[in-house]
Amino acid sequence: MFGFLKKLFGPGTDFKALMEQGAVIVDVRTAGEYKSGHIRNALNIPVDVISSKIKELKQQGKPVITCCASGMRSARAAAILKQNGIEAYNGGSWVSLGNRLN
Repeated sequence: MFGFLKKLFGPGTDFKALMEQGAVIVDVRTAGEYKSGHIRNALNIPVDVISSKIKELKQQGKPVITCCASGMRSARAAAILKQNGIEAYNGGSWVSLGNRLN
């Protein structure tokens, strides 16, 4: 079980350090979920449309940290971004990620 979780969320990613390097947080939940609460300054790009935003994210030239409600959609989004040459990390749930950044 822990191996699965480690694979899902990555081996000890230092999200604070990534943010200090200018990383962008992309919340991949729906617009409604995002409106109910999110990490300040996070972009809302639902996982279903993230492929259409690849060019824009690449142009920023910054690492991307994805988050969602549980970590499942953000894992999928991070994989899509990585496949398209973007440095991407699965931050898991937006609540948990927010707590790790504080």
